[in-house]
Amino acid sequence: MELSLLSIFLVVVVISFSLKLFSVYRKSKAVANVNIKLPPGKTGWPIIGESLEFLNTGRKGVPEKFIKDRMRMFSSEIFKTSLFAEPTAVFCGASGNKFLFSNENKLVISWWPRSVNKIFPSSLQTSSIEEAKKMRKLLPQFMNPQALQRYIGIMDIVAKEHLESKWDNKKEILVFPLAKDYTFSLACRLFLSIEDPAHVTKFADPFDDLAAGIISIPIDLPGTQFSRAIKASNLIRKELCAIIKVRKTELEEKKASPTQDILSHMLLISDEDGQFMNEMDIADKILGLLIGGHDTASAAITFIVKYLAEIPHVYDEVLKEQTEVSNSKEPGELLNWNDIQKMKYSWNVACEVIRLAPPLQGAFREAISDFSYLGYSIPKGWKLYWSSNSTHRNPEYFPNPERFDPSRFEGNGPAPYTYVPFGGGPRMCPGKEYARLEILVFMYNVVRKFQWEKMLPDEKIIVNPMPIPAKGLPIRLQPRK
Repeated sequence: MELSLLSIFLVVVVISFSLKLFSVYRKSKAVANVNIKLPPGKTGWPIIGESLEFLNTGRKGVPEKFIKDRMRMFSSEIFKTSLFAEPTAVFCGASGNKFLFSNENKLVISWWPRSVNKIFPSSLQTSSIEEAKKMRKLLPQFMNPQALQRYIGIMDIVAKEHLESKWDNKKEILVFPLAKDYTFSLACRLFLSIEDPAHVTKFADPFDDLAAGIISIPIDLPGTQFSRAIKASNLIRKELCAIIKVRKTELEEKKASPTQDILSHMLLISDEDGQFMNEMDIADKILGLLIGGHDTASAAITFIVKYLAEIPHVYDEVLKEQTEVSNSKEPGELLNWNDIQKMKYSWNVACEVIRLAPPLQGAFREAISDFSYLGYSIPKGWKLYWSSNSTHRNPEYFPNPERFDPSRFEGNGPAPYTYVPFGGGPRMCPGKEYARLEILVFMYNVVRKFQWEKMLPDEKIIVNPMPIPAKGLPIRLQPRK
C-alpha cells in the first residue's frame, strides 16, 4: 500500500513538472512561429532543451565546450538555445558582454533559474532578484576599500591560524577542502563574529550540498541534487536564526558592539520607512553573503596553488615579492592596506589563474522588452546568458590563450569586457575587493611557509557549478626553512 501511494505521488510530481515545462515550451515555439528573425541556433529536446548538455560539459571538465561548439556552428556573436526550460539567447564576445552589462535595468534585468528561488526562498515573498537589489544597497558599507581596510589584520590572523592548524606537520593535504575551510572561517569571523572552529565546522557541512544544487534541474525528489540543496538551505537558515536571536540579546545587554560585524549592522539598520529587518530576512541575506563570501574565493585559491605547483618560476616570483613585503615589516606585525598595494605581481598571477579557471562561468539576464541585437530579434521574456568562456580563452582577446602569462594584466590590462570573472556594469560583483584581499593574504602566508608539488599530475577538473579538481588537489608539502 505504501509503495503504491509512493508510486502515485512520483507520477503526479513528474506529470505536474512536465506540464509546467511543456507550457513554457509551447510559449517558446509560439514566439518562434512569429515572423521575426531570431538568433541562429537550436533549442534541443522538447521541454528540457539543451540543459543536460549545458550542465554535463561542466561536470566532464570542459564547460567551454558548450559555448565554443555553438559559436563555431552558429555565430561567434550570438546564438539561441533552451536552458532550464527557458528560450535563451547566449551573447558572446566582448561586444556581447558590453551590451548586456551596459543595458542592465534598461533592456535586461538579472535572472536566475527556478532552482535558485527555491533554494533561497525569501521570507518576505519577494523574488531573489528583489533581494539581490536590497543586498547591493547594503553591501557598499562593508565591501568598499575603506571599510575593508580594517579587515586585513583579521584576515592575516585567520590565515596564520588556518595554516598552523591544518597544514603544519602534514606531509600531504587536500587543497580544495582546506581552501573552503579558510574562506568559510574568515566569512564566519567577519560576518558573524564566529571564531569557535567546532561551530564553524558544524555550520560549514551543509554548504557543499547547497552549492552543488544552485544550478541544477529543479526536481525536488529524494536523492536529487536539488532536493539535497533545499534541505541544506533550510538547515543553514535555522542555524542562522538561532545565532541572530543570541546576537539580538547581546546587543540589548550591551555585550556586543553595534559595529563589530555585518550581522550587528543588519539588526540595527532601518529602511527609509523606519522598518527593521526581521530575523528570517536577515538570515536570508547572511546566507547569500556566506555563499558569495567563500565559494568563489576557495575555488580561486585552489587553482592558485595548482598553478604555482606547475610553474616553478611563477612561484619563485610570487615568493620574492611576498618576502620583500615581509622584510619591510616588524616581527609579528600584521598585514595592512599599504602592504596589499605592494602585491602587484601576486595579484597579476591570481588574475591569470582566474582567467583560465573562472569561478563564475557566466550569469543570466532576462529581456524586459523586445529589442534587436545585431539584426536579430530578442523577444521580451527571453533569458539571456553571458559566459566568461566566450572571451577568457579566445585568442582574439588573449593571444596564445592556453599559456599562463601574468604580464597580460600589467599596465591597463586586458581590453574592456574581455576579462569578466566578476561580471560587469551595475551588476559587477560587490565582493570583488573582499575576494582580492582574502586571496592575497592567503598567498602572502602560504608561499613563505611552504613549497609543494602535485600528487596527481593529470587530475581532472570538473565544474559543478564552479571549477574544482575532481580529487580535491592532493599535494605533497615541504616546509620552507
